Amino acid sequence: MPMSSQVAQPESTLPDAGTEELTDERVDERVGRLWRVICHDDPLTTMDFVVDVFTGVFRMPTSRAFERMMRVHNTGSAVLGLWPESVAQRKVDRTHSLARTRGFPLTLTLEEDD
Repeated sequence: MPMSSQVAQPESTLPDAGTEELTDERVDERVGRLWRVICHDDPLTTMDFVVDVFTGVFRMPTSRAFERMMRVHNTGSAVLGLWPESVAQRKVDRTHSLARTRGFPLTLTLEEDD
């Protein structure tokens, strides 16, 4: 294949000056609202079980799971993260199922993010 002295320039992927930028409102419509999953302290659920749930269900590294568990223990509750509603609800349901199977009253709640 012969070399050309002229190299084709790719078309710009940058928006034109007149192109409308996405606003926060339009992004919310496309992605949907996020929900906070909150863990609440109780006197019966063991710390080890809570760390196991945070690492298993919420995929936290062990160090973060331990830190978050201690925050729940010391302050009464802590936010575990933000997810779309269906994902957040599945995590809450899975956690409650695991906890009840083991006889623990561990409670998580959902709050819509602002």
